[in-house]
Formats: sequence, structure tokens, C-alpha cells
Amino acid sequence: MREKDFIPSTKPEDFKSGKSTWRAPSNIALVKYWGKKENQIPANPSISFTLNNCHTLTSVTFSKKDAKTENFSFEFYFEGKKKESFKPKIIQFFRRIEQYCPYLKYFSLKIESENSFPHSSGIASSASGMSALSLCIMDLEKNIYPGISEDYFLKKASFLARLGSGSACRSIEGNLVVWGNHQEIEGSSDLFGINFPYKTHEVFKSYRDIILLVDKGAKQVSSTVGHDLMHGNPYAEARFEQANKNLSKLIPILKSGDLSAFIELVESEALSLHAVMLSSLPYFILMKPNTLEIINRIWAFRKLTGIPVCFTLDAGANVHMLYPEENEIKILDFIKDQLVAYCEKGQYICDKIGGGAKRIDH
Repeated sequence: MREKDFIPSTKPEDFKSGKSTWRAPSNIALVKYWGKKENQIPANPSISFTLNNCHTLTSVTFSKKDAKTENFSFEFYFEGKKKESFKPKIIQFFRRIEQYCPYLKYFSLKIESENSFPHSSGIASSASGMSALSLCIMDLEKNIYPGISEDYFLKKASFLARLGSGSACRSIEGNLVVWGNHQEIEGSSDLFGINFPYKTHEVFKSYRDIILLVDKGAKQVSSTVGHDLMHGNPYAEARFEQANKNLSKLIPILKSGDLSAFIELVESEALSLHAVMLSSLPYFILMKPNTLEIINRIWAFRKLTGIPVCFTLDAGANVHMLYPEENEIKILDFIKDQLVAYCEKGQYICDKIGGGAKRIDH
């Protein structure tokens, strides 16, 4: 599909008011995207596990105005409190999607959002938040253009979410989602995420993710700035090529259930992501001393026990521990015995692979 395919072309139905609620998950990338082109187009493809427990619940109440207005009309509430500070990001998002959602200025919106995890927990909520909001907007579109298909609905929701936050396009479906054009993955696109279309070994369908909260503070360099710094990074092209090759390697790994190869690729991807941060100008470090301590302890534990646990990192200090479900008890004991001391206030979040966003009926 092309961008113009997401511009409504049929006659709209008259729709006065309604309410939509969606619960959308966060996700954790296995092959990372870092660096983007204009209009939130990724410089390289990525693939992620959709999470289950870390999610955003968003409700949007729609009321049609007497006439279209020059500005967007909305109020935003986060966890029950009106949040003016959030409005600029939503306005920027609405401006980006306006040509694809020309009906927005005909409605007043009340947006109410809350996270299943603490706002300051160090888990990026932009992916879950923007995907939930995009799905609510698509419910509005479905009422105005009732003939749109379910496939179109989900693709456009992912397309819109991408314009709010790149990784948000991977939080519509699950449990493995690819974003970015890749020659070996049929249907892959820079414009939206798709479910990984090939066979996946049973072991990956119940994978666990424990997020060790090393640092819950604001990052010294935002992801937006970090992505932009890839334009002058001397290793950028090599990194984009590496990500493409790693996605190719991951296809047979996911089919076979080769956990040794999975661990090597996932950990390499995480360290490569942070390596390009170190080589940017200005350079920056998002890992903390406790991040490195946890990584070294995971390596030592894996070597000692043979349990196939690995780590991955987002653009921050927190550590995601990935492992098969059958190892849950021993992993939890390991965390309590050795790792909790390196988490801020001893905090960590237990999550697992999930199935994507869900509409909540009223």
C-alpha cells in the first residue's frame, strides 16, 4: 500500500457522537531500529515481541461540532487528571495525520489515558500510548466510513501510530511484528508494521520478559535526538546493513527454536544499538554502571546453569531479560538473589509475549 491509499476517498456517513476504548501494549525490539528518514520512515527494518502486561488504556469520546474549525479541539486526561503538558505532542501528531484523517477538525475529543505501569517506571509509553490513540481514531473513521475492511483498519492504525512514535506501529498486532521493508519478508513495509508471516517455534510463543528498572529518570538524550544523530554517524550505513542481515538470520532461528543463535543475535543487537550512541557526535551513554553489572551477572548465570536467558536493551538503562517460560522459577530466584540490588528501589516488572491491542467494549 502507498500513503495515498490511507486518504479517505468515499462519501462519509453522518456520525454525531460516540466513544472508543482500546488497550494497546508496549513492545521490545529484537532487531532494533535506530535512525529515521522524513515522515517517520525507518532507516532499517526491525522486529519486536509484543508485550502483554505493560500497556496503555485509552478512551476517546467524540462529539461532532456544528462546523469544522481551524484548530483541533480536544482535552487530554492522564490517570484522571487534566494534562496540558501533553497537548503539544498530540497536536503535532494530529497535524501529521490530518491529511489521512480529514474528519478530525469536525469533532471535539475527550482523550483519557492511563498506563498499567507507573509513568516514571522507565518504560517508554509512547509506543503503547500512540497505538491506543490511533486505534480509537480508527474507530471514529469506521463510523464515518463503515465500508472499510478489518485489514485496512489495522494497517491504517499502524500507519497512523508510526506518525506519532515510530515503534508504536509495532504495538497494534502481535506476537511478533516486523516494521520496515525487508526483501525476505513478504508484505513488510516502511509505512506500517505487519505480523511476522512465517512459522515460529512454540518456544517463542510463551517467551517471558522481565524488565529490570535500573534508572527511572528522564534520559539525558531523547530518542528523537538520538535518531537524528545517526545522520552524521560514521558507522550508520554499516549499522543499517547489520540490522538487515540480522533480520535475515532471525527468520530461520525463529522457525527452528535455536536458542543459542537467538541469544547471540539479540544481545549483539542490543550492544550495537548502544555502540552507535557512543560513536555519535555529540556522543552519549544511556547505560548506567548497574546496567553493565546486570549484564555481566546474566552472562555468568547463563554459563553456570546453562539456562538460555539473555538480555536486550532499549534506548535507556533498563535491562529486559528474555527467557523461555519453563525457566520462570529459577529466573525469579536469580533476580531476587543477585539482580534486585541493582534495580532502582528494587523494582522490576514481570511481563510476557502478548497478542496485540484489544478493543474494550462499553
